[in-house]
Order: sequence, then structure tokens, then C-alpha cells
Amino acid sequence: MAQAATVPLDRAWLASHPLIGVAHDTDKNRRGTVLVVGGSRLSAGALRLTGEAAFRAGAGKVQLATPECLAIPLGMAVPEAGIIALAEGEKGEPARSSAEQLGNAMERCDCLVLGPGMGDSEAAGTLLDAAFATLKRGQALVIDAAAIRACSERHAALRKASVPCVITSHPGELAALLDADDAPSPDEQAVMLTSAVKATGQLVLAKGAITLLAAPGEPTLCFAGGGPGLATGGSGDVLAGIIGALLARGQPPVSAAAWGVWLHGEAGRRLAEQQGPLGFLARELPPLIPSLMRGFA
Repeated sequence: MAQAATVPLDRAWLASHPLIGVAHDTDKNRRGTVLVVGGSRLSAGALRLTGEAAFRAGAGKVQLATPECLAIPLGMAVPEAGIIALAEGEKGEPARSSAEQLGNAMERCDCLVLGPGMGDSEAAGTLLDAAFATLKRGQALVIDAAAIRACSERHAALRKASVPCVITSHPGELAALLDADDAPSPDEQAVMLTSAVKATGQLVLAKGAITLLAAPGEPTLCFAGGGPGLATGGSGDVLAGIIGALLARGQPPVSAAAWGVWLHGEAGRRLAEQQGPLGFLARELPPLIPSLMRGFA
């Protein structure tokens, strides 16, 4: 099947889709609240990365919901964030029953980021079902990691969702989203991405050396920056936090996702210039975000 030409995600595109400005008399509530749900004993620091990235991208408030065993250390690592201690499941991740603990927090957030640091798709699926039942117009949902794999059985729910969703998949997760056996090759990625958007009715990222972004009724965006140094543990957790913050601040979904991809990639490019193409850490990305956004203020 022939694919439509992609549109470069570059400075010209960003200039034509500007970031929402911030009034001088704003307060933390008007700058948006991001709720991040995830983490596990295996990926104990994932929510630190997502939470800091959300703050660096301008969110006024960030709440981090994680298994109880990680709650106090996480609160010490990100003292600016509110912490919600969740029941822990057998796999060291948020238990299915933790969905009941999150009702009020889900109702009050501007954007929910679900899945960073999680590998249990069954538990993530229960949380995803709770999100679909709770979130309402005016909110947004970023779906990451195990929550993407849980989407393979929830295409209808995604199409009916009352909030915009951003699905942040790498090639393996993109295949899982469609219940395909193998991750797509670079040549197959655009075709699979188109299928994923059609199946879910939502915005989907295909992350990689070249990242594609597609949404219903919109041209596919293509970002080729960033470099191989971004292929490192925790990098995706940072991207999810940036996108979540921009959505919470009221940025439209396509531009929020596009800006998130560009900010994440440009931070990687700058670190590569300063330190070398490989070896920088995901936690070094968030501090660069404010200055990158300032260049477009």
C-alpha cells in the first residue's frame, strides 16, 4: 500500500504550531496537573524521570502513583511531587486493586500518564479500564509501556474514549498494539502505524531512529533528529513526561506530541554535542527542556 508523504517535524513546523504562552499572574493549578501511574520493583526510578520531565516541561503540579514500597524513596527523589502509595501486586507493580485508590486523583488531573516502568500488561489493563471510565472531556491520557500492550484488546474502548490519547510506542509495542507477531522493520513501520491509528482512532507515535507521529485526519510527521544516544534506558519515560505536561497545560494533542518528540530529541542532540554520541543518561535530558522551550517563547 502506498503511503502519503510525511511532513518534517522541524523548526518551521514548530513555529507554525507554537507553544501556549504562560500569563505572568498564573498559578500552579492553572499550569496543569499531571498524574503519573506506574513504576515497579524492577524499574524503581522510572517515575522519577517522568515526573521531573513533566515539571521541566512546565506542569504546575505532578502526582506520582507507585507501589507502596517505592513511595517514600520516590518522594525523596522528587520532593516537588505529590506521592500516592498504591497496593503492590505479585509482580512488584501497581496491583489491579490500586485502580480503586486512584479515582479522585484521576478525576482531578489534567493529564494522566499511564504505564512508565510497568511490564505487567494485565495490571496496566485494569488501570486503563479505570481511566476510560473516569476521565472526561478536558482531560488527556498518555499511554506508555505495558499500558500500550494492554491496548491490543481495547481498540473499541480507545475509539470511544472521551479524552484524546497519545500512544507512545516503540517498534515492539507498536506490533503488540496490533497483536502482530513481529516488530516492524523501518520500511514496514509507516504501514503498521497507519493501521494502528485506524484501529484505535487515536494519535500514535512510532519511536525510533526516525520517529513517526500519526493521528486521524492529520498528515504523518517525521522526526529524524536526536541521535543514537537516546536509545537508552529511561529515555521513553522522559518523553512521556514531556508530552503529559504539554497536554496538561492545554496544548492540542498533535502539537503536544510533536513538541514532546522535538524537545526530547533536541535535548539528546545537545548532550551528544557536549559529551559524545553515546553514554549520556536519561536523567540528563530534563534539565535542558526549559532552555529549549525558551527559544520559542
